[in-house]
Amino acid sequence: MTVSPGGALLVVGDVVTDIVARHRGPLAAGTDTAASVRRLPGGAGANVACWAAHGGCGDVRLLGRVGADASDWHERELTACGVRPLLVVDAAAPTGTVICLVDTGAEAERTFLTDSGASLRIGPDDWSDALLDGVGRLHLSGYLLFSEPGRALVSAALASARARGVPVSLDPASAGFLAELGVGRFLGLVEGVDVLLPSRDEACLLTGLSDAADAAAKLSRHVPLVVAKLGADGALVARSGAVSARVAAVAASPRDSTGAGDAFTGAFLAALLTGAAPEEAAAAGCRAGARAVERVGGRPPRTAGRRPVDG
Repeated sequence: MTVSPGGALLVVGDVVTDIVARHRGPLAAGTDTAASVRRLPGGAGANVACWAAHGGCGDVRLLGRVGADASDWHERELTACGVRPLLVVDAAAPTGTVICLVDTGAEAERTFLTDSGASLRIGPDDWSDALLDGVGRLHLSGYLLFSEPGRALVSAALASARARGVPVSLDPASAGFLAELGVGRFLGLVEGVDVLLPSRDEACLLTGLSDAADAAAKLSRHVPLVVAKLGADGALVARSGAVSARVAAVAASPRDSTGAGDAFTGAFLAALLTGAAPEEAAAAGCRAGARAVERVGGRPPRTAGRRPVDG
């Protein structure tokens, strides 16, 4: 696959408020469990956009839907990360909220309780072909596929991108929601996507195979380029039914794995837009994922002295 470098990155996806509760050991049912609790900006789509900007993409735009309760805060947080927010304010629904329960043990594993709120209501009426002006790549969050309006938006965005020759990537987002949607339905909805970025669990779920390499290879018969994110085992790049590269992970001391996959995706897309080969872009993704797990929350550190984006 040949990718022409340049152009903006447009991300379409969720913007939510994360409540991150870091606890040690199992939760004590029916009583208190001591935890460190923080309110942070999140959402898979928003996180990807922020990590892409952090990875050097000079023009990152984000289309998302939020409630009036937190729209100003989210706009400020995105702008501070170098992202141009294109936020639709929903008058009827609050901003989505995710409770992230993070075990502070060695693996920093997390469990999500998700109230998608306004992000579940983003739809084709929020889309315009003009959003692709100056765009070199469109990235869609898989969370869009878990509501009827979101699926209609994906269809409209893919049609617009196809008409303009804009390549499209997608991250399946959630193995749990994916299982509810159904594998066949998912593969039909992503027809026309040129890059798929599943996690290990998502790749295996989508293929019914237990081995990540076999799963990535099989998926690459449906999507031209598959990059499977394997966490501490790095990443796999697959094309035309075969794994073409295995990319090593970068050593890290995990504190919170929230957003690690988003960090990988953002850095991968930023590298791809500068003309990097997929294998090089996957290595950039692994580096970003390692940095992400050493931080609390799903966003990158802000660059000192970063100026707000215009627009």
